[in-house]
Amino acid sequence: MSILFTPANIGTIRIKNRFVRSATNDRATTEEGRVTDELVDYYGTLARGEIGLIITGHSYIHPLGKGSARQLGVYDDSLIAGLRRLTDSVHETDGKIAMQITHAGRQTQAAIIGETPVAPSAIPYGLQKVMPRELSGAEIEAIIEDFGKAAGRAREAGFDAVQLHGAHGYLINQFLSPFSNKRTDKWGRGGSSSGRFTFLEAVYKSVRERVGPDFPVTIKLAMRDFVEGGLQVDDCIDIASLLARLGIDAIETSGGFSGAMENIRRDVLPGKGEAYFRKEASRLKKKVDVPVILVGGLRSKEVMEAILNAGDADFVSMSRPFIREPDLVIKFKGGEEATSCVSCSKCSVSREVELKCLSRG
Repeated sequence: MSILFTPANIGTIRIKNRFVRSATNDRATTEEGRVTDELVDYYGTLARGEIGLIITGHSYIHPLGKGSARQLGVYDDSLIAGLRRLTDSVHETDGKIAMQITHAGRQTQAAIIGETPVAPSAIPYGLQKVMPRELSGAEIEAIIEDFGKAAGRAREAGFDAVQLHGAHGYLINQFLSPFSNKRTDKWGRGGSSSGRFTFLEAVYKSVRERVGPDFPVTIKLAMRDFVEGGLQVDDCIDIASLLARLGIDAIETSGGFSGAMENIRRDVLPGKGEAYFRKEASRLKKKVDVPVILVGGLRSKEVMEAILNAGDADFVSMSRPFIREPDLVIKFKGGEEATSCVSCSKCSVSREVELKCLSRG
């Protein structure tokens, strides 16, 4: 049997195979971030496709942390009942589902949140040139508590795990990166690596306190920012090692900060440009004794098997291929060798196409 179809653990949960659906902003909620029938049906479809672990689109923990319209919310107890519909739809077919929780920080707009975006330091967001407001110490403490509360809601709603979003320029990444964190207080300590880690450490402890010792807490971690003055691989391996000592249950590798969105590349086809974070994942795997999830341009079964067999990662994670083919795992089991995804990224152009591939390729 291919290693892709063997089970493995993330913390206390058993994943039936090595496939992970990486977090994707589905844009299929109400404007208040509430679950809709469309979203429930979509996650049920993914689960019936036999994906081992499904990670939700990034879910905002506070109204000021909302990054886009119709983004999934986990900021209030009134959302729990709807979120349970999602978990029920996945569990009906013996699937596992994790909620990715996030705060956008400066990567949003006043038109979305109703006021000036916030950030560790008053440094503009590269794509939109929005000048954020620097967070006060009290506000930072409140956001840390919001992360914990959100994780507690996820557990109450029946999720099997949570994933902290520590990549792609969102708030945790903003605190970690020397490019965006210029604070001189304990949340930055003049740009020191220990100071920049303080926020993430506090977030992890807040989440762990809410969910308990046996509930898996994972992270999507930037392995480099791809901007001058940003995080590099060695920095991120140090961060991951600290998280492993704290008790993180798995790390999904990614990268790309603000406008440098290196996590989504359009030149990937089976046998061409695949697994573009493999080297980073392999280096990380040698340093931490927790499962590593590799995302980034995975298209062929041969490459995925090679990654796992070489010990470069423990799980393989995809987004766009599962938008095009929610039943891709079943197809692989039936003898297909590669996804038909052509990496055109038309699935991210508008709200509807997060749930449907528009490519004719």
